[in-house]
Amino acid sequence: MSEFIPLTEAENPRSAGIGELSPMGIARLMNDEDRLVAEAVNQVLAEVAAAIEGIVARLEKGGRLFYVGTGTSGRLGVLDASECPPTFGVAPDLVQGIIAGGYEACYRAVEASEDDAEAGARDIAARGARSVDAVVGIAASGRTPYTIGALERARSLGAFTVAVTCAPDSPITRATEVSIVPVVGPEVIGGSSRLKAGTAQKMVLNMLSTATMIRLGYVTGNRMTNLLPRNTKLRERSIRIFAAETGADEATARAALDAANSDLRTALVMHRTGRTRDKAERALGQSRNVVQKAVDLLLSKN
Repeated sequence: MSEFIPLTEAENPRSAGIGELSPMGIARLMNDEDRLVAEAVNQVLAEVAAAIEGIVARLEKGGRLFYVGTGTSGRLGVLDASECPPTFGVAPDLVQGIIAGGYEACYRAVEASEDDAEAGARDIAARGARSVDAVVGIAASGRTPYTIGALERARSLGAFTVAVTCAPDSPITRATEVSIVPVVGPEVIGGSSRLKAGTAQKMVLNMLSTATMIRLGYVTGNRMTNLLPRNTKLRERSIRIFAAETGADEATARAALDAANSDLRTALVMHRTGRTRDKAERALGQSRNVVQKAVDLLLSKN
Protein backbone atom coordinates (compact mmCIF):
# COMPACT_ATOMS: atom_id res chain seq x y z
CA MET A 1 0.00 0.00 0.00
CA SER A 2 2.92 2.38 0.70
CA GLU A 3 3.80 2.53 -3.04
CA PHE A 4 0.38 3.90 -3.94
CA ILE A 5 0.34 7.72 -4.09
CA PRO A 6 -3.27 8.92 -4.20
CA LEU A 7 -4.46 11.81 -6.30
CA THR A 8 -5.59 13.52 -3.10
CA GLU A 9 -1.91 13.96 -2.15
CA ALA A 10 -0.95 15.75 -5.38
CA GLU A 11 -0.19 19.47 -5.50
CA ASN A 12 -2.69 21.72 -7.23
CA PRO A 13 -1.00 24.10 -9.73
CA ARG A 14 -4.06 26.37 -9.70
CA SER A 15 -3.53 27.19 -6.02
CA ALA A 16 0.26 27.44 -6.01
CA GLY A 17 0.10 31.18 -5.26
CA ILE A 18 -2.73 31.03 -2.73
CA GLY A 19 -0.52 32.49 0.00
CA GLU A 20 -0.25 35.80 -1.86
CA LEU A 21 -3.99 36.20 -2.43
CA SER A 22 -6.37 38.47 -0.55
CA PRO A 23 -9.17 36.94 1.56
CA MET A 24 -11.53 37.50 -1.38
CA GLY A 25 -9.03 35.91 -3.75
CA ILE A 26 -8.69 32.84 -1.53
CA ALA A 27 -12.45 32.52 -1.18
CA ARG A 28 -12.94 32.86 -4.94
CA LEU A 29 -10.26 30.28 -5.70
CA MET A 30 -11.72 27.80 -3.22
CA ASN A 31 -15.21 28.35 -4.60
CA ASP A 32 -13.96 27.77 -8.13
CA GLU A 33 -12.40 24.48 -7.02
CA ASP A 34 -15.58 23.47 -5.22
CA ARG A 35 -17.51 23.89 -8.46
CA LEU A 36 -15.67 20.82 -9.72
CA VAL A 37 -17.13 18.60 -6.99
CA ALA A 38 -20.72 18.35 -8.22
CA GLU A 39 -19.59 17.40 -11.71
CA ALA A 40 -17.24 14.76 -10.30
CA VAL A 41 -20.14 13.26 -8.36
CA ASN A 42 -22.33 13.46 -11.46
CA GLN A 43 -19.88 11.17 -13.25
CA VAL A 44 -20.38 8.36 -10.71
CA LEU A 45 -24.16 8.37 -10.31
CA ALA A 46 -24.46 4.90 -11.83
CA GLU A 47 -22.26 3.52 -9.06
CA VAL A 48 -24.21 5.50 -6.45
CA ALA A 49 -27.45 3.96 -7.74
CA ALA A 50 -25.95 0.46 -7.64
CA ALA A 51 -24.90 1.03 -4.05
CA ILE A 52 -28.37 2.26 -3.10
CA GLU A 53 -29.97 -0.83 -4.64
CA GLY A 54 -27.62 -3.12 -2.72
CA ILE A 55 -28.14 -1.31 0.57
CA VAL A 56 -31.92 -1.30 0.23
CA ALA A 57 -31.94 -5.01 -0.58
CA ARG A 58 -30.04 -5.77 2.64
CA LEU A 59 -32.09 -3.47 4.87
CA GLU A 60 -35.32 -4.96 3.51
CA LYS A 61 -34.09 -8.30 4.87
CA GLY A 62 -33.57 -6.86 8.33
CA GLY A 63 -29.97 -5.76 7.87
CA ARG A 64 -28.21 -2.60 8.94
CA LEU A 65 -26.06 0.01 7.23
CA PHE A 66 -22.58 0.71 8.59
CA TYR A 67 -20.30 3.57 7.63
CA VAL A 68 -16.62 2.99 8.40
CA GLY A 69 -13.82 5.52 8.15
CA THR A 70 -11.03 7.45 9.81
CA GLY A 71 -10.43 11.15 10.35
CA THR A 72 -12.66 13.39 8.26
CA SER A 73 -14.11 10.42 6.38
CA GLY A 74 -15.07 8.70 9.61
CA ARG A 75 -16.61 11.88 11.01
CA LEU A 76 -18.72 12.30 7.89
CA GLY A 77 -20.00 8.74 8.31
CA VAL A 78 -20.88 9.32 11.96
CA LEU A 79 -22.63 12.57 11.02
CA ASP A 80 -24.77 10.97 8.33
CA ALA A 81 -25.67 8.02 10.54
CA SER A 82 -26.64 10.27 13.45
CA GLU A 83 -29.06 12.24 11.27
CA CYS A 84 -31.11 9.22 10.20
CA PRO A 85 -33.17 8.64 13.38
CA PRO A 86 -34.49 12.21 13.76
CA THR A 87 -35.04 12.68 10.03
CA PHE A 88 -36.57 9.33 9.11
CA GLY A 89 -37.82 7.99 12.45
CA VAL A 90 -35.70 4.84 12.24
CA ALA A 91 -34.05 3.00 15.11
CA PRO A 92 -30.63 4.35 16.15
CA ASP A 93 -28.94 1.06 15.27
CA LEU A 94 -30.26 0.89 11.69
CA VAL A 95 -27.52 3.20 10.39
CA GLN A 96 -24.30 3.22 12.39
CA GLY A 97 -21.05 5.12 12.04
CA ILE A 98 -17.78 3.46 13.01
CA ILE A 99 -14.71 5.67 13.29
CA ALA A 100 -11.14 4.63 14.03
CA GLY A 101 -10.23 5.60 17.57
CA GLY A 102 -13.83 5.54 18.78
CA TYR A 103 -16.20 8.46 19.16
CA GLU A 104 -13.49 10.56 20.81
CA ALA A 105 -12.05 10.83 17.30
CA CYS A 106 -15.14 12.79 16.26
CA TYR A 107 -13.76 15.87 17.99
CA ARG A 108 -10.08 15.06 18.50
CA ALA A 109 -7.58 13.77 15.93
CA VAL A 110 -6.52 10.16 16.57
CA GLU A 111 -4.49 9.78 13.41
CA ALA A 112 -2.38 6.72 14.25
CA SER A 113 -5.50 4.57 14.62
CA GLU A 114 -6.07 4.62 10.87
CA ASP A 115 -3.01 2.44 10.21
CA ASP A 116 -4.40 -0.62 12.02
CA ALA A 117 -6.21 -2.94 9.61
CA GLU A 118 -6.89 -5.49 12.33
CA ALA A 119 -8.59 -2.84 14.44
CA GLY A 120 -10.96 -2.14 11.57
CA ALA A 121 -11.75 -5.83 11.24
CA ARG A 122 -12.33 -6.12 14.99
CA ASP A 123 -14.53 -3.04 15.16
CA ILE A 124 -16.88 -4.19 12.39
CA ALA A 125 -17.04 -7.67 13.90
CA ALA A 126 -17.78 -6.18 17.32
CA ARG A 127 -20.93 -4.59 15.86
CA GLY A 128 -22.11 -8.06 14.92
CA ALA A 129 -21.87 -7.54 11.16
CA ARG A 130 -23.74 -10.23 9.22
CA SER A 131 -24.48 -11.23 5.66
CA VAL A 132 -27.69 -9.18 5.67
CA ASP A 133 -25.81 -5.96 6.45
CA ALA A 134 -24.30 -3.32 4.17
CA VAL A 135 -20.95 -1.70 4.93
CA VAL A 136 -19.74 1.51 3.31
CA GLY A 137 -16.04 2.26 3.69
CA ILE A 138 -15.10 5.94 3.30
CA ALA A 139 -11.50 6.87 2.54
CA ALA A 140 -10.54 9.88 0.44
CA SER A 141 -7.07 8.49 -0.29
CA GLY A 142 -8.35 4.97 -0.92
CA ARG A 143 -5.53 3.38 1.04
CA THR A 144 -6.51 3.59 4.73
CA PRO A 145 -5.67 0.21 6.35
CA TYR A 146 -8.31 0.53 9.10
CA THR A 147 -11.13 1.02 6.61
CA ILE A 148 -9.88 -1.63 4.21
CA GLY A 149 -9.55 -4.09 7.08
CA ALA A 150 -13.16 -3.48 8.09
CA LEU A 151 -14.40 -3.91 4.53
CA GLU A 152 -12.48 -7.12 3.98
CA ARG A 153 -13.86 -8.61 7.20
CA ALA A 154 -17.39 -7.50 6.30
CA ARG A 155 -17.11 -9.00 2.83
CA SER A 156 -15.83 -12.28 4.25
CA LEU A 157 -19.01 -12.40 6.34
CA GLY A 158 -21.15 -11.97 3.21
CA ALA A 159 -22.10 -8.32 3.82
CA PHE A 160 -22.68 -6.00 0.87
CA THR A 161 -19.67 -3.68 0.64
CA VAL A 162 -19.21 -0.25 -0.91
CA ALA A 163 -16.19 2.06 -1.15
CA VAL A 164 -16.42 5.85 -1.31
CA THR A 165 -13.08 7.33 -2.31
CA CYS A 166 -11.63 10.10 -4.46
CA ALA A 167 -8.65 8.06 -5.63
CA PRO A 168 -9.20 5.90 -8.74
CA ASP A 169 -7.64 2.43 -8.84
CA SER A 170 -6.82 2.63 -5.15
CA PRO A 171 -6.55 -0.37 -2.79
CA ILE A 172 -10.00 0.19 -1.28
CA THR A 173 -11.67 -0.20 -4.68
CA ARG A 174 -10.39 -3.77 -4.82
CA ALA A 175 -11.89 -4.62 -1.44
CA THR A 176 -15.55 -3.97 -2.27
CA GLU A 177 -18.36 -4.94 -4.61
CA VAL A 178 -19.20 -1.36 -5.62
CA SER A 179 -16.75 1.54 -5.74
CA ILE A 180 -17.91 5.16 -5.91
CA VAL A 181 -14.99 7.30 -7.02
CA PRO A 182 -15.72 10.99 -7.66
CA VAL A 183 -12.40 12.33 -8.95
CA VAL A 184 -12.20 15.88 -7.59
CA GLY A 185 -8.49 16.36 -8.27
CA PRO A 186 -5.81 17.82 -6.01
CA GLU A 187 -6.89 19.95 -3.06
CA VAL A 188 -6.30 23.69 -2.72
CA ILE A 189 -3.99 22.81 0.15
CA GLY A 190 -2.13 19.67 -0.88
CA GLY A 191 -3.37 16.59 0.97
CA SER A 192 -6.13 18.42 2.89
CA SER A 193 -8.85 16.01 1.86
CA ARG A 194 -11.37 17.56 4.26
CA LEU A 195 -11.92 20.06 1.42
CA LYS A 196 -13.11 18.92 -2.04
CA ALA A 197 -12.83 15.22 -1.22
CA GLY A 198 -14.78 15.72 2.00
CA THR A 199 -17.47 17.66 0.15
CA ALA A 200 -17.76 14.93 -2.47
CA GLN A 201 -18.00 12.24 0.19
CA LYS A 202 -20.71 14.18 2.03
CA MET A 203 -22.69 14.53 -1.20
CA VAL A 204 -22.46 10.81 -1.87
CA LEU A 205 -23.46 9.86 1.69
CA ASN A 206 -26.43 12.24 1.46
CA MET A 207 -27.58 10.31 -1.60
CA LEU A 208 -26.98 6.87 -0.10
CA SER A 209 -28.91 7.44 3.12
CA THR A 210 -31.67 9.63 1.71
CA ALA A 211 -32.42 7.46 -1.31
CA THR A 212 -32.31 4.34 0.85
CA MET A 213 -34.85 5.77 3.29
CA ILE A 214 -37.07 6.92 0.43
CA ARG A 215 -37.02 3.45 -1.10
CA LEU A 216 -37.80 1.87 2.26
CA GLY A 217 -40.90 4.06 2.63
CA TYR A 218 -39.77 6.51 5.31
CA VAL A 219 -40.63 9.53 3.15
CA THR A 220 -43.94 10.41 1.49
CA GLY A 221 -43.45 12.41 -1.68
CA ASN A 222 -40.74 14.80 -0.55
CA ARG A 223 -42.06 15.10 2.99
CA MET A 224 -40.43 13.72 6.13
CA THR A 225 -43.54 11.89 7.30
CA ASN A 226 -41.51 9.78 9.74
CA LEU A 227 -40.02 12.82 11.43
CA LEU A 228 -39.61 12.53 15.21
CA PRO A 229 -40.66 15.94 16.66
CA ARG A 230 -38.34 16.14 19.66
CA ASN A 231 -38.07 19.91 19.89
CA THR A 232 -40.20 22.97 19.15
CA LYS A 233 -38.88 23.44 15.61
CA LEU A 234 -39.54 19.83 14.68
CA ARG A 235 -43.00 19.85 16.27
CA GLU A 236 -43.92 22.88 14.17
CA ARG A 237 -42.57 21.10 11.09
CA SER A 238 -44.66 18.04 11.96
CA ILE A 239 -47.77 20.17 12.15
CA ARG A 240 -47.04 21.64 8.72
CA ILE A 241 -46.38 18.18 7.25
CA PHE A 242 -49.60 16.76 8.72
CA ALA A 243 -51.57 19.70 7.35
CA ALA A 244 -50.00 19.33 3.90
CA GLU A 245 -50.60 15.57 3.83
CA THR A 246 -54.20 15.72 4.99
CA GLY A 247 -55.48 19.15 3.99
CA ALA A 248 -56.22 19.94 7.63
CA ASP A 249 -55.97 23.44 9.06
CA GLU A 250 -53.35 24.25 11.70
CA ALA A 251 -55.67 23.83 14.68
CA THR A 252 -56.82 20.42 13.48
CA ALA A 253 -53.24 19.37 12.81
CA ARG A 254 -52.16 20.39 16.31
CA ALA A 255 -55.03 18.46 17.84
CA ALA A 256 -54.16 15.39 15.77
CA LEU A 257 -50.54 15.51 16.94
CA ASP A 258 -51.69 15.89 20.54
CA ALA A 259 -53.98 12.88 20.20
CA ALA A 260 -51.06 10.87 18.78
CA ASN A 261 -48.74 11.74 21.66
CA SER A 262 -46.83 14.12 19.35
CA ASP A 263 -45.88 11.28 16.97
CA LEU A 264 -46.41 12.36 13.35
CA ARG A 265 -46.38 8.77 12.09
CA THR A 266 -49.10 7.74 14.50
CA ALA A 267 -51.16 10.83 13.73
CA LEU A 268 -51.08 10.11 10.00
CA VAL A 269 -52.05 6.46 10.46
CA MET A 270 -54.91 7.43 12.79
CA HIS A 271 -56.18 10.02 10.33
CA ARG A 272 -56.00 7.74 7.28
CA THR A 273 -57.59 4.73 8.95
CA GLY A 274 -59.85 6.16 11.65
CA ARG A 275 -58.26 3.80 14.18
CA THR A 276 -57.27 4.52 17.76
CA ARG A 277 -53.77 5.49 18.80
CA ASP A 278 -53.09 2.06 20.29
CA LYS A 279 -54.03 0.32 17.04
CA ALA A 280 -52.03 2.76 14.98
CA GLU A 281 -48.97 2.25 17.17
CA ARG A 282 -49.27 -1.53 16.97
CA ALA A 283 -49.60 -1.41 13.19
CA LEU A 284 -46.53 0.80 12.94
CA GLY A 285 -44.62 -1.63 15.10
CA GLN A 286 -45.57 -4.47 12.77
CA SER A 287 -44.62 -2.40 9.71
CA ARG A 288 -41.17 -1.19 10.79
CA ASN A 289 -42.71 2.27 11.28
CA VAL A 290 -43.49 2.71 7.59
CA VAL A 291 -46.65 4.81 7.54
CA GLN A 292 -48.15 3.47 4.31
CA LYS A 293 -47.53 -0.14 5.28
CA ALA A 294 -49.22 0.45 8.63
CA VAL A 295 -52.19 2.07 6.88
CA ASP A 296 -52.47 -0.82 4.43
CA LEU A 297 -52.27 -3.33 7.27
CA LEU A 298 -55.09 -1.73 9.22
CA LEU A 299 -57.32 -1.19 6.19
CA SER A 300 -56.82 -4.79 5.10
CA LYS A 301 -58.52 -5.88 8.33
CA ASN A 302 -61.83 -4.30 7.35
